[in-house]
Amino acid sequence: MKLAANLTMLFNEADFLDRFEKAARAGFRGVEFLFPYAYPAEAIAEKLDRHRLELVLHNLPAGDWGAGERGIACHPARRAEFEAGVGRAIEYARALGVKQLNCLAGIQPRGVDPDKAQAVLVANLRFAAARLKEAGIALLIEPINTVDIPGFVLHGTRQALELIRATGSDNLFLQYDIYHMQRMEGDLAATITANLPLIRHIQLADNPGRGEPGTGEINYRYLFEHLDAIGYTGWVGCEYKPRTTTAEGLEWLASHNI
Repeated sequence: MKLAANLTMLFNEADFLDRFEKAARAGFRGVEFLFPYAYPAEAIAEKLDRHRLELVLHNLPAGDWGAGERGIACHPARRAEFEAGVGRAIEYARALGVKQLNCLAGIQPRGVDPDKAQAVLVANLRFAAARLKEAGIALLIEPINTVDIPGFVLHGTRQALELIRATGSDNLFLQYDIYHMQRMEGDLAATITANLPLIRHIQLADNPGRGEPGTGEINYRYLFEHLDAIGYTGWVGCEYKPRTTTAEGLEWLASHNI
């Protein structure tokens, strides 16, 4: 099991650039986070190199996060912004050694016909997948639950698979977030098994509360054994909200035989 610390969520008691050392000291060999764009790529690369960490994932630019935007890939009026963001993401990924990037689809734009938003999403994903393929980087899409993010346009596994087929790309894959999909559809183990060839990254948190494994209803002991049994070899990103401090919450690793 290859676990990556999500530095947006974990070790957030410290400034962002100090979280890399904390993750390494806790035993993580990989890290992920939402966005690198507020920092020079050189500063992040130095932290990764110093602490011998692999950056396994970050997202394409996703609009004004502080204002509540959660992706712009479905916005017809912002295609130029999306395409420029793809270029910027590739620059960072090359500098940081990232082999996969996630695209947040976004919230349904007000006043836009859903079919038009869907068509723009497909076109943008097709564009991004092609550009990333040229750079040797995989593109991922992530279904997200509509309880936490009302109106998010991509909210189920079947829908994600339909998007992948609609783009016709061989460089578009699934980021499967266990927490989000437990809230939206359940049937976690069977869904992961059925779609294993397209799943390039998995993220975890328990439900309810999005806390550490073992704090909610999801049987993570079973799921971890299941991932090993079916031959999943990718990273599992720990994208949960620590109940207290991150370090205190890491007791779940031992209790789940990791």
